[in-house]
Amino acid sequence: MSDHGSSIPTATSIHNPEPDPPMALNDKDIAKNNAPVPPESTLPADSVYSWLVVLGSFFNLMLSVGATTTYGVYLQEYMQVEFPNVSSSYLSWIGTLQFALMCFFGIGVGVLCERIDTRILSGFGALITGLSLIIASFCNSPWKLLITQGILFGFGGSFLFITGLTLPPQWFVKYRALGTGVAIAGSGIGGLWLSFATRAITENISRRWALRITGLIIIGVCGCSSLLMRMRFRPVKRDRIFDMPVLRDKRFVLLFFGGMFGIGGYYIPFYFMPSYSNAVLGKPESWGTNIAAIMNAASIAGRIFVGIMADYVGPLNTLLVSTLLSCLSILVLWLPFKDFGTFIAAGVVFGFCSGAIVSLIPVVTAGIFGIKRLPSIMGFLMIGYTAGALISAPPAGHMLDVYGHGTGYSSLIIYDGVFLAVSTASELALRAIISRKLWKKA
Repeated sequence: MSDHGSSIPTATSIHNPEPDPPMALNDKDIAKNNAPVPPESTLPADSVYSWLVVLGSFFNLMLSVGATTTYGVYLQEYMQVEFPNVSSSYLSWIGTLQFALMCFFGIGVGVLCERIDTRILSGFGALITGLSLIIASFCNSPWKLLITQGILFGFGGSFLFITGLTLPPQWFVKYRALGTGVAIAGSGIGGLWLSFATRAITENISRRWALRITGLIIIGVCGCSSLLMRMRFRPVKRDRIFDMPVLRDKRFVLLFFGGMFGIGGYYIPFYFMPSYSNAVLGKPESWGTNIAAIMNAASIAGRIFVGIMADYVGPLNTLLVSTLLSCLSILVLWLPFKDFGTFIAAGVVFGFCSGAIVSLIPVVTAGIFGIKRLPSIMGFLMIGYTAGALISAPPAGHMLDVYGHGTGYSSLIIYDGVFLAVSTASELALRAIISRKLWKKA
């Protein structure tokens, strides 16, 4: 997943190995929040347990965010087999609500993380998320799937998503970006194997059993991984529940819009590239699963790579370049060409680069505002994530129905490219505020 105050940190302060960088605002409440944590309230950073937290986060994100990226397989099944007379924009709302509500409810989960044991929150999320898919397996109409596979999944997944996203940065100083990148690579791995598993179970048994088996896996695996989801810092007692002064910081505003439009542009290719391979390129239905798997495989490598690069050149620099390349993969590779080789290249480049939109925003946020404020500020950024998800896939599906008549994807692709271009511009403006020296680590 941008702000400006009276004291602008230098590029090096974003990677200050100390847990708390200089304050962004002259506000008593923020000063209180950024006050050094007593030594007895911290556990060692960069330790063996730090990587155990990464492991737990890896599984949480694999079966929450990773599961949302496989909705393209379900969408293909719904559009072509179960509900061919229902508009694609309506059916895309199911997947959109999964991630949008994961972010929306994440606002409250971020606050709860500072007040309740994160292991309990994660375990609760594992139970609700798994049950949502099991219940959805008994549904036979789109509106029931909207409630279960969409809304209920988004609610439960928010607990897995926020704990998995915000805990790894707390446990690292030297390898913060790498640790976070490895954890978030779980979402790519989840999307990879879940795409094939979902397609295989759907074709050989049924869509209903694909949902049931996935739900049981989430309850079992994430229930166990929740035992590792421990906060490093003792929660800071606040006079205010929400960190409202940060909303006046220009750096936060830019980061907010960068994340909102970045997430908006992130999900459209994952949802619509599978059906594009069938409707436009004439590939068999199985290729929808292959495209989703190729993109997720590239995403796994990309998230680890950007994590390594971010520790050397800076997370904001890496995020900016990655978002720009994601934009170019859509507008330069996917939009003008309709041959299969270029389409695969667009999917690989987008999958490799776009993972930074998810994995590096928490790292950038921690560097600017401090580790202890990360859960609550990420809660605010979740509002932008929610808005980005809501204005991405459903309008894109509507464009496909109205302007493309089910087979013309150009308006949808341009829409996606504009989202990523606006995100790139926001990140570039943030980079200029942090430091105007081009080669500075930031």
